[in-house]
Amino acid sequence: MADGRFAPSPTGELHLGNLRTALVAWLFARSQRSRFLVRIEDLDDRVANRRYEEGQLADLAATGLTWDPPVVRQSERFDLYHDAIATLAAAGLTYECTCTRREIREAASASHGDAPEGAYPGTCLRLTAKERAERSASGRPAALRLRAQVESEVFVDRIHGPYDGLVDDVVLRRNDGVPAYNLAVVVDDAAQRIEEVVRGDDLLSSTPRQLHLADLLGLARPAHAHVPLVLGPDGERMAKRHGAVTLSDRRAAGDTPAQVLSALAASLGLVEPGELRTAAELVSRFDPTTLPTDPWLVDPGQL
Repeated sequence: MADGRFAPSPTGELHLGNLRTALVAWLFARSQRSRFLVRIEDLDDRVANRRYEEGQLADLAATGLTWDPPVVRQSERFDLYHDAIATLAAAGLTYECTCTRREIREAASASHGDAPEGAYPGTCLRLTAKERAERSASGRPAALRLRAQVESEVFVDRIHGPYDGLVDDVVLRRNDGVPAYNLAVVVDDAAQRIEEVVRGDDLLSSTPRQLHLADLLGLARPAHAHVPLVLGPDGERMAKRHGAVTLSDRRAAGDTPAQVLSALAASLGLVEPGELRTAAELVSRFDPTTLPTDPWLVDPGQL
């Protein structure tokens, strides 16, 4: 048994890509008779848009993706994140960083041209005491970063196979005082006893950082499965500009939630095109070893 979860941000309606990932996560959990939890990742807006949150939950329910209560919200769990940061700080594994995004891009381009986009080059870790004092006197707000103990981590993804990814000095607390996503997701998955993380493969490169954080905090490593993204006909990530991409859009176009579920299931090879099956009926057909490893290219106008 391996408990799973779906963790949307309440910043808009779920689109076909979100729903497809949720379906895969649900099938991973239910096929093992495990719990399926929903966590609202609202760190970026502590006054969460409850209208979107309620709509996302309604869409999951409409497609038969039932979850085990309660639904939790990251905005209500800050004490857990601050405790984890305190643990890392007490171990000497943190340092302040006053770099701007522009400075990070420029430094990475100058000295780490082969590093993945967004990788931190360690600028503030190498500052002299004088340079730190100057930055502090300038009034720049400081983020808090992890002092990473490894340069990379290897794990085996259940869809993509072995993956060797960069570990850099990831942000733990943003310069506005809000705990950062990479920390919060590690703490939450451990606190909720999530054993299998199923999410979009746009987050594949973040996983090595999160596994390292879990190790440093003495937390169990969950298994991972990163689902290929849904792309529009232009090959770009699915978005509103591609047309009827949300469940409400599809309803307006004449599709029922059952038909949307059928299209998602067909893209995973679980049903024939047009074959209607409930989510519960898909459980016995689910085999994670047969999941596609390439993105699903879809034209919403021809769904």
